[in-house]
Amino acid sequence: MNINSFMPVKVISEENCVINSSKIFKNFGKRCLVVTGGSSAEKSGALSDCLQALDKENITYTVFSGVEPNPSTKTCYNAGVKARETDAEFIVGIGGGSPLDAAKAVAIFAANPDFQHDSVYVRAVPSAHLPLILIGTTAGTGSEVTGVSVLTNSDTGLKKSISGADCYAEISFCDYRYTCSVPKAVTVSTALDAFAHAVEAYLASSANELTFVYSEKAISLLKDFILNINTFDGTLTDKEREQLYMASLFAGFAINISGTDFPHTLGYYLTENHNIPHGRACATFMPCLLERAKKYCPERLGAIENILDCNSEKLTEIIKQAADVNIKLTEAQAQQISARWKNGVKNFDRSPGGFTFIDCVEALKAL
Repeated sequence: MNINSFMPVKVISEENCVINSSKIFKNFGKRCLVVTGGSSAEKSGALSDCLQALDKENITYTVFSGVEPNPSTKTCYNAGVKARETDAEFIVGIGGGSPLDAAKAVAIFAANPDFQHDSVYVRAVPSAHLPLILIGTTAGTGSEVTGVSVLTNSDTGLKKSISGADCYAEISFCDYRYTCSVPKAVTVSTALDAFAHAVEAYLASSANELTFVYSEKAISLLKDFILNINTFDGTLTDKEREQLYMASLFAGFAINISGTDFPHTLGYYLTENHNIPHGRACATFMPCLLERAKKYCPERLGAIENILDCNSEKLTEIIKQAADVNIKLTEAQAQQISARWKNGVKNFDRSPGGFTFIDCVEALKAL
């Protein structure tokens, strides 16, 4: 048996689940801080539903709407201060990956008044943290069900993840209707992110039998969208939106067990320096991952090809066009960027065949 896993999040998934399950909020206190990003929480209807549910249960709240894309540690720290100032007893995060990841850090900062903005990277795990409820509005990140939060260090400008038992939500509300207001470009990038999660988890050396179940389900749900992604006109039926969100959750379950591979790590560079959205940034390095899988784990790659009914060469062309990244790097630039990971990272170690500093340089040069 090889099904080791840990997934403590209570997932509630149905239409109108936030309002229908409003009583659950009362289990966590009488005051909360609601953490959101720009306008997505409002446009999706998720913020309105959340505030209606809180009002219904006589829970007072303060809304912190200052989370930027690729949330910074100082923003999360400031929200944690706001949570303490308002005596919040729990945190609610609403949005795509950035607000949800931020909310995880906010819950930690709120319970640790002695922390500085970068203390989350060196904290003892698990640290003290407020209870956390998440409401997703995009179909891609899977942050609703993972114990990982990707933050941008405000001092260095570099993205780095934190993880642990203190990064899981107590409750995740999953209503696909909140994804219906997402624009075309975001739908594409988040779908690529979910696909990257499913494929990277499946090919990781850390994958187990449960990973395969979750990844295969995610890939099958994403199949039609991914194969036709480059002719996507921005319109989807409710059923198709629901499938994408389900795929995102199953892919999230998969990486919660196995983690991601080198494309996610290298994708940080593209997001930090070229403003490439996270999903497209990860997809940029998928052709390299597929090529390595052909050499080091061909049977797993073959299983993915069978699910998609598409060979890796064709899939590579589809993904390259969808990622739409064309950046030229010299040998010296590639080496300089790669030096950041020269001491190795977990994502490299579990990639097919392992992934070395030299491999990193070559992957960046191949852009």
